[in-house]
Amino acid sequence: MPDTLHRPHPAAASPTRRHIVQGLGTGAAALAVSSITPAQAAADQTGAASRASDAATPARPGSSSAPDAPRFFSPEQFAFLCAACERIFPADASGPGALALGVPHFIDQQMDTPWGRGELWYMQGPHRTDAPANLGYQLPYSPQQIYKIGLTGVIAWVRQTHQAAFETLTPDVQDTILTALEQNATQFAGQPALSPVPLPASTFFEQLRSDTIEGAFADPLHGGNRHLAGWVMMGFPGARGDYMDWVDRYDTPYPYGPVSITGERAEHD
Repeated sequence: MPDTLHRPHPAAASPTRRHIVQGLGTGAAALAVSSITPAQAAADQTGAASRASDAATPARPGSSSAPDAPRFFSPEQFAFLCAACERIFPADASGPGALALGVPHFIDQQMDTPWGRGELWYMQGPHRTDAPANLGYQLPYSPQQIYKIGLTGVIAWVRQTHQAAFETLTPDVQDTILTALEQNATQFAGQPALSPVPLPASTFFEQLRSDTIEGAFADPLHGGNRHLAGWVMMGFPGARGDYMDWVDRYDTPYPYGPVSITGERAEHD
């Protein structure tokens, strides 16, 4: 069956979304606290199962609609992840936000992959935290470990400073906390059995920010970009196999909607 012509009219990205995606601002961090130890963090992680609401329930792999529970993250960690991803990539006039796009599930799904386990990274020491940036990543932690240490630490940190769970706070307060993480206002104690090296809050934040954006625009096969809405938002045609009829039409928008690797097609007018 031939495609229905699709002529996207993408709204200009709002300053709010663009500002948040680029890093949640450059103002001074509003929070200044000490490092959180694993013992403090563990003491604060209780009674969180009800916080991961049905609205934030992720999709199954390869599906853009069927609900499923997180596989890697605890309910408390997943509740934080859902709220934080939505503040990093919020819904606005340009299109849906991280929750509607299934971004938290995308991140959860990536944890059980060779990438998530750090099998695709060079992880041998020495790890020089004072090394110049051109020497690359210098921590002993895989993405799995970055999330486990970072989420454990930040959940305890937020409870210590706000006496509440992150997902229950107002958006403005959530943004202040995320900005403080971005600007490295604290650090989180490492895993003693693995490494005494602390995890900088900025490293955790950058991992979360970059994975949120990837989840919004990756092929839905990987769990995010539900209904290909991220691609519709940016006018990307997806995994179509033949563009030869359009190669030389530089001033003509491509008229067909996105298609995923699995053959899923976007709903559009």
